[in-house]
Amino acid sequence: MGKGGTLSDSVIKKIVLSYSYVAIWIFLSFTVIVYNKYILDKKMYNWPFPISLTMIHMSFCSTLAVLLIKVFKFVEPVSMSRETYLRSVVPIGALYSLSLWLSNSAYIYLSVSFIQMLKALMPVAVYSIGVLLKKEGFKSDTMTNMLSISFGVAIAAYGEARFDVFGVILQLGAVAFEATRLVLIQILLTSKGITLNPITSLYYVAPCCLAFLFIPWIYVEFPVLRDTSSFHFDYAIFGTNSLCAFALNLAVFLLVGKTSALTMNVAGVVKDWLLIAFSWSVIKDTVTPINLFGYGIAFLGVAYYNHAKLQALKANEAQKKVQQGDEESGRLLEEKGGGDGEGKKIESED
Repeated sequence: MGKGGTLSDSVIKKIVLSYSYVAIWIFLSFTVIVYNKYILDKKMYNWPFPISLTMIHMSFCSTLAVLLIKVFKFVEPVSMSRETYLRSVVPIGALYSLSLWLSNSAYIYLSVSFIQMLKALMPVAVYSIGVLLKKEGFKSDTMTNMLSISFGVAIAAYGEARFDVFGVILQLGAVAFEATRLVLIQILLTSKGITLNPITSLYYVAPCCLAFLFIPWIYVEFPVLRDTSSFHFDYAIFGTNSLCAFALNLAVFLLVGKTSALTMNVAGVVKDWLLIAFSWSVIKDTVTPINLFGYGIAFLGVAYYNHAKLQALKANEAQKKVQQGDEESGRLLEEKGGGDGEGKKIESED
């Protein structure tokens, strides 16, 4: 703080930059979601091939990542053994491919607003899988919070005007696979001390994801695309769409790296409300009062979950500081004790 309680220039700059990172991430995430909906929805661009779209994204991201690492030397590749790649990156790539495939497929059957409401179940899935894989400890109050989020989403689903069972199954599957991927990243990579930024993660994961997507694509979408002679690849549409997807990965790195994962969670809630408003006002999706009431309950549950995480983080940091203080005091006492001992020894010799 400067004179008269005003903020210093450095603090103001830091605040402005933090809000800028949040705004960039919200804009790109918003753009990618709406753009994917536009391409896949039969009432809009009418190109209902989610596996193909995901493969285009992965091909584009893989190519750019290779160029940035191997050609332009923008970042250094991570030192990783073949065993680590096969045991850690390959499972994560497989789960990522399934998550992207199912989440993109859901846009064909569900509205943007309802998909965002279903995504509120992500903390529930992450916590539940973390408990199953013994990464998280079971706590009754946390489970009660998870049940409240689930209850809110169930009410929102009950009030959905365009409820589609298959679409809901696809989106719930996407949430489950994505949650498992996030937990595995913590278990398989963090435990080995491997940290990946968006470029290196795309360098290792995107080609693996592309290979896994190729298998269902051959049997599900390739025969249809082969017989659709009227289709011509639109470089402007798919190029800009892929560029937005790549930029979103970089924005995630900026947001989490320069602020925190908690900031991203809070920004995600703002983005969800903006998407719901956009879906209702521009795309003209039907959003019912029951939808909003249910999502409101889920939103409060997610907000409480983020608050609890923040409090736990603060408590851990405070505990670490106390431990560091105790260790420093212990060292000082030892040094003082050593000095007194030497003094006494000299006195006795005199």
